[in-house]
Amino acid sequence: MDNANGPAYLIVGRGRWGARMHAMLVGEGRRAEFAAGLRRETNESSGAYESRLAQTFSDSAAQIVWLCVPPGTHVPILIRAAFAARLHVIVEKPWVYSREETTLLQDAATRAGLKSGVDFEYCLLSEVQNWRRLYEQQNGLKFGGTFNVHSADHLGVSAMQNLGSHLMAMREYAVPHARLSKIYCGYELPDERMVWLDSDKQRVATIEFLGSKQPIVQRFVARFENSLNGTPFPFDFAFAQRVNENLRLSSS
Repeated sequence: MDNANGPAYLIVGRGRWGARMHAMLVGEGRRAEFAAGLRRETNESSGAYESRLAQTFSDSAAQIVWLCVPPGTHVPILIRAAFAARLHVIVEKPWVYSREETTLLQDAATRAGLKSGVDFEYCLLSEVQNWRRLYEQQNGLKFGGTFNVHSADHLGVSAMQNLGSHLMAMREYAVPHARLSKIYCGYELPDERMVWLDSDKQRVATIEFLGSKQPIVQRFVARFENSLNGTPFPFDFAFAQRVNENLRLSSS
């Protein structure tokens, strides 16, 4: 990643992932700081709270806010405040917000000339990029995947929604015409991360990405930063909403 004159980041969330993203950004030569004083005060109205968040964001030296927090009603509030402060926004998956709310947020970003992104970094595995080159326009394929982790649920988010969103994002990005066969996701299971493509009864391709050392988060950051100069960026809120909708339909 070219770190010359790169944008500065404001990280919301001091948990494990927030600390990891801070360390990664600093290691890439970016200025990064943690946001403070974001809790809603007693008797503070929603409007006053959102305005105070916007002022806090505006007072920072950042150009990009990275929301390293679990999903919830607080996330759209933080996004609106960041946009009001004229800052670009990166959000962590899963994206759980309605089509209507997503459209409002994406339209707000577009009107303000700001960029939005959701951190689907596994789409930037080199093997997934190769799938996109080979199979993006191909019909007649079936997509399947497994994403199991040995750890327990620490976010209060189902494995299908949390881990499955990665798998569904890979499908949406690389092989959007492939029908969904089956995806398997779970906590407290032996680690396994794999996606595959079938055609009729034949296996076409497989990607095993457990233990991959590829710098996929750095690639995501580079793609997002390049989008600030007009390069197309695929992983916006609208993309994330399609992933969420397809995941919901697959579970119904």
